[in-house]
Amino acid sequence: MRILLIGAAGQLAQDLLEHLGTHEVFPLTHEQLEIADGEAVRQAVEMARPDCIINTAAFHKVDDCEDQPERSFLVNAVGVYNLACEAQRCAARLVHFSTDYVFDGRSRVPYTEEDRTGPLSVYASSKLAGEGLAQRYCERHFVIRTCGLYGDAGNRSKGGNFVERMLGLARAGRPLRVVADQVLTPTSTRDLGERVARLLQSESFGLYHMTSTGQCSWYEFTQEIFRLAGVAADLQPTDSASFGAKARRPPYSVLDNARMRRFGIPEFRPWQDALADYMLRRKISSVT
Repeated sequence: MRILLIGAAGQLAQDLLEHLGTHEVFPLTHEQLEIADGEAVRQAVEMARPDCIINTAAFHKVDDCEDQPERSFLVNAVGVYNLACEAQRCAARLVHFSTDYVFDGRSRVPYTEEDRTGPLSVYASSKLAGEGLAQRYCERHFVIRTCGLYGDAGNRSKGGNFVERMLGLARAGRPLRVVADQVLTPTSTRDLGERVARLLQSESFGLYHMTSTGQCSWYEFTQEIFRLAGVAADLQPTDSASFGAKARRPPYSVLDNARMRRFGIPEFRPWQDALADYMLRRKISSVT
């Protein structure tokens, strides 16, 4: 399969690449392709002649989206429309990633693909719009909602990921206040990439939830990071109101991978096991 991989420098794309070895992959970074530019997308698709387009590009700085709604919708909605139209034109599959933030968090049981959405922020609204455009304009679509991603490329990059940011702040002696009233499921991009590669082999198009299993607050996730790293940190819980983030987050956004299981894709590991694996590989890479 010829695959056009959009957003190729990111941590999700990097872990996807490890599972796409049997395919011919054409990776494009944000610097090489701005998906909000319809003509540029057309040219890229004509160049690659893909059987599948995988879009990992997004404007995902949630609080910045509140101040930049136009950019948020350009990337997260218009860009997806451009890719969906081109995928449809060349009869390619489209894989597009969305977010747990499309829900309002009023539930206290994991959300399935059939549950009603209720975005609370500009970011979430733009991602929900992107979902709809992918589904409307490309028949052969896989729209995948996921949650709290961290991966090896985040370890290597300057920007890092949540795990690396917390470790960096702790080692700098910074006091940390992390929200304990937002419950989610942190997800390894390594585990996600493996299951996306399996999904590509199927004809079961549609909307999927794909996250690690279990649930925790951001505070509990941070506690486990420090425990595994053997780092003593000045860590205290706080609540969303005290934290004062510009964008509202759902208080509960745990996803149920119901449709994935229905179509025979193996369930994810618990988030604790995936994090322990990440921390072990991180330790090994630091001494080699």
